[in-house]
Amino acid sequence: MTAVARIRSAEVLVTSPSRNFVTLRITTDDGVVGLGDATLNGRELAVASYLRDHVVPLLIGRDAHRIEDTWQFLYRSAYWRRGPITMSAVAAVDMALWDIKGRLAGMPVHQLLGGASRDGCLAYAHASGADLEDLGDSVRARLDEGYRAIRLQVAVPGMGGGYGIASARASGGRYTYEPAKRAGLHIEEGWDSRRYLRYAPELFEWARAEFGPEVMLLHDVHHRLTPIEAARLGRALEPYDLFWLEDCTPAENQESLRLVRRHTTTPLAIGEVLNSVWDFRTLIQEQLIDYVRASVTHTGGITHLKRLFDFAGQYQIKSGSHGPTDISPVGMSAALHVGLAIHNFGIQEHMAHHELTHEVFRTSYRFADGFLHPGDAPGLGVDYDDAAAERFSYEPAFLPAARLVDGTVHDW
Repeated sequence: MTAVARIRSAEVLVTSPSRNFVTLRITTDDGVVGLGDATLNGRELAVASYLRDHVVPLLIGRDAHRIEDTWQFLYRSAYWRRGPITMSAVAAVDMALWDIKGRLAGMPVHQLLGGASRDGCLAYAHASGADLEDLGDSVRARLDEGYRAIRLQVAVPGMGGGYGIASARASGGRYTYEPAKRAGLHIEEGWDSRRYLRYAPELFEWARAEFGPEVMLLHDVHHRLTPIEAARLGRALEPYDLFWLEDCTPAENQESLRLVRRHTTTPLAIGEVLNSVWDFRTLIQEQLIDYVRASVTHTGGITHLKRLFDFAGQYQIKSGSHGPTDISPVGMSAALHVGLAIHNFGIQEHMAHHELTHEVFRTSYRFADGFLHPGDAPGLGVDYDDAAAERFSYEPAFLPAARLVDGTVHDW
């Protein structure tokens, strides 16, 4: 019979090594520590408060081994279910308990999930630029680093900047885009759908001519098109063989994907703003998407993300875990353990964290030849350095808004 591992303490840790992160640290009576990521970009303190004030008191004395029971307890007993704040808090607890279980077993978490289904997780990087020349420099830098799949974003002529745009010239080829800004509350970007729809096919025609057919190309619309506009774009991009077109229209209106699906065979990825298996039900059961863009940090942790991916696998839909720099190294590691274990893995987003972040979070996952691997350290394979974390105090940061040419607030 497995010995009980009682939870002695649970601490909510907030630090800002280049950007804000919220981490839950659970410690058992025997001193075994588990970490969970609770970072919700632009709303970090809401999750920190939810954990500290409403969840931590419920954890003390519970058996850390009872992961499924704890997940159901936190989800069902709150009555107010789902949503990014609740599900990020539940995710942090869940990740920390899996970390503890792996450390006690002396095994990496992916072994506890059934073992590896592949040798590594295909990863895609981000490339962007102020113009095509700038973007080309960014793509070449990613290729030199070993990536085989790259997301392309570029400023649309006549529209200024835009979502996902960082200059390769300004960063020396290193992608450093961070949407949450630390200065000012009224950060806004302009948007013109007609200009964008005219330019996007030109972007990918250029990219295929410049980099050939073998590089896997991805693109993120960031919810900014109506369903019929999204259908037009998907069809226009078909000659350029995209790996996927992401968030082509707002995910809340799931029925709208029926229209998009009827008009294009470009693969579709959606889901980073959704938070539960129930949110994805229409998208998956009607096979309206090809990749589930969920995040382990915002979708209830390892337990619930695997449940979601298993559901998607019944419909030949693959995983495409969200993985920007606002997912901490703890969340990234958790996503990789799930990705290595499941059968229907598709691809893993990867934005390399700032070197300051890695001073706080010591990781065992590794990247080589286009693939990520979570490593073989027990648990999640991430350690938290308190002394380093204390050097970086929380700094308020806010995501931008988007406005149309006439001043109307638009989907960011």
